Amino acid sequence: MLLMASQLSIVFSLSLLPGIASAIDVFGGMEFSYLGKDGPDRWGMLEPKFAPCSIGKRQSPINIQRNLTVHNKLLKPLTRNYNSVNATLFNKGYSVGVRFEEYPGDLWINGKNYSLKQFHWHLPAEHQIEGQQFAAELHLVHQAAVDGSFAVIAALYQESNADPLICRIIEGLKHLGGENTTVPLGILNINELNRRSRKYYTYVGSLTTPPCSENVIWIILGKVYLFLQCWKKKKV
Repeated sequence: MLLMASQLSIVFSLSLLPGIASAIDVFGGMEFSYLGKDGPDRWGMLEPKFAPCSIGKRQSPINIQRNLTVHNKLLKPLTRNYNSVNATLFNKGYSVGVRFEEYPGDLWINGKNYSLKQFHWHLPAEHQIEGQQFAAELHLVHQAAVDGSFAVIAALYQESNADPLICRIIEGLKHLGGENTTVPLGILNINELNRRSRKYYTYVGSLTTPPCSENVIWIILGKVYLFLQCWKKKKV
């Protein structure tokens, strides 16, 4: 298990739907863009509360360099408790993800509880390891009720055979329309995403979209998973 020693470098990438210029963040109604005059280089100037995007000191994502990490023997395996719940596939324009109609479960870090809010993908991945770009990145977004801070578990994927749970979700993509549309998925067993997590990188960073708030504990799973060819087929 590793603890990031410092912020390394900022990596901006287009998300799942790079053709969509305008977007709205996951937890609010704040508009921004990945393209043109409102793109990532100018996010910090769009609204005063977006300022951390330009002047923040702990911005995410980063390029993880193993020689700059510190082995922390005090870190414990992640404690996650997920349930089978009704779920809905959503299209936010800049990403596609899944939200829940019931309580999906939680994550405990240092005695603090974070509830799972949703999960979504970025294609290609946002984080890098030793400068390597991965095919996709899954974010499980958790939030603490006590102070509103976030804990995001990120899994990196390379292309290979399909993941059954995510293939089921991807099957719903053909029924998903444009921005701000949804498709019910029925019952999902979220525990299928509860990967063994004894080895991981962790650091304190930010949301990767405006307002780029620096109140996020990032947990990057050390194992790189096999990316779903079923998704690749849907893209073609």
